[in-house]
Amino acid sequence: MCDSKTGKFVGNDIALQTKQSLLNIKAICEAANVTLNHIVKVNIFLKNLNHFVEMNKIYGEIFGEHVPARAAVQVAKIPKDALIEIEAIAYLK
Repeated sequence: MCDSKTGKFVGNDIALQTKQSLLNIKAICEAANVTLNHIVKVNIFLKNLNHFVEMNKIYGEIFGEHVPARAAVQVAKIPKDALIEIEAIAYLK
């Protein structure tokens, strides 16, 4: 995943890529004056579903007690050969 400030790809490690993806989502939320608690649905695309446990640990650290609906699937290919891609939907009143 890319660092939103530098645009550079972050490592070949699922933990680093998961963390950066979620930090990018957090930055988008903050730019819209909302928090991660406004996220209601997350879709996670993993290059290898065996990375789920490690990804889930980082996901839990970032989201804390907030538990939006979530789907996680393995896909054949992600742009730039990333290990993960995360899509989030936030609800704003």
